[in-house]
Amino acid sequence: MSLQKRTILVTGGCGFIGSNFIHMMLDDFDSDIRIVNLDLLTYAGNKKNVEKFIEQDDRHIFVQEDIRDTYIVKSICKVYNVEGIINFAAESHVDNSINNSKPFLDTNVIGTVSLLNVAKELNLKRFLQVSTDEVYGSLELDSNDKFTEITQLQPNSPYSAAKASADCFVRSYYHTYGVPAVITRCSNNYGPRQHTEKLIPLIITKAMNGEKLPIYGDGLNVRDWIHVNDHCRAVWLAYEKGRNGEVYNVGSDNEWSNGELVRKILSIMDKWSAKIEYVNDRLGHDRRYAIDSSKAKEELGWKPLIKFEDGLKSTIDWYISN
Repeated sequence: MSLQKRTILVTGGCGFIGSNFIHMMLDDFDSDIRIVNLDLLTYAGNKKNVEKFIEQDDRHIFVQEDIRDTYIVKSICKVYNVEGIINFAAESHVDNSINNSKPFLDTNVIGTVSLLNVAKELNLKRFLQVSTDEVYGSLELDSNDKFTEITQLQPNSPYSAAKASADCFVRSYYHTYGVPAVITRCSNNYGPRQHTEKLIPLIITKAMNGEKLPIYGDGLNVRDWIHVNDHCRAVWLAYEKGRNGEVYNVGSDNEWSNGELVRKILSIMDKWSAKIEYVNDRLGHDRRYAIDSSKAKEELGWKPLIKFEDGLKSTIDWYISN
């Protein structure tokens, strides 16, 4: 291996978005990047998501450790001459955060602070925090409003509260210590390798198995859906081009209510006989998310490339095949 390769520490690289990011960097880009993939392999982290790189690619180094262990993270960064950190690691399922918020505090907040301390002590080139539009709270269904980077943070679930807190720490480390940090906040992702507890893979797998399809409440909650590959491109552009201390919103102007989305999936799968079951609504369920991505488009030269119909079909095909 060339000693000239740039080395990035990617945390949570066995999870949904992190593993797709690694596939993008190592499969799709002819880059000079080497990735150290740090993942604790909790229930949502699947080593199979990056198995081929572990077995066959010297540009990928897998380390199973906890991001909260500052000594371990610092040692990894020194051994592999890491230039920067991209933090995908997070507990992310809202229902789980409602049932027990502590793992979300541990990983999303304390873990992020641990990584920030390493970035500060080693004077790393960049710290990229992968966050979520959920930190902004909820929009009215009948409005045309969208979240911008200066929208007030109003998290409504323990998950989004933990992510908002982590974002505040990232901001503080930039302003207090000069850590060269950037935050991205993305809308709902879909695509391959997502845990089947999330809506789109849940509906696909249950429809495949002839099971009832659960939808919360009245099914009118609206989300802006973006293919994970479009999100990953935005993350890399923000790492390379983002201005220190800035936030970049990432979305695709692709709003669907949960009920409409489920019916769209059934249409593509030709599973019209599947039975939809409306279940008790999630506690504190946000009504609508919508992202204004103007800043990312103007400053990073990013735009979504994958049409929803095409992305959804390929996602369904992936779950059927896997």
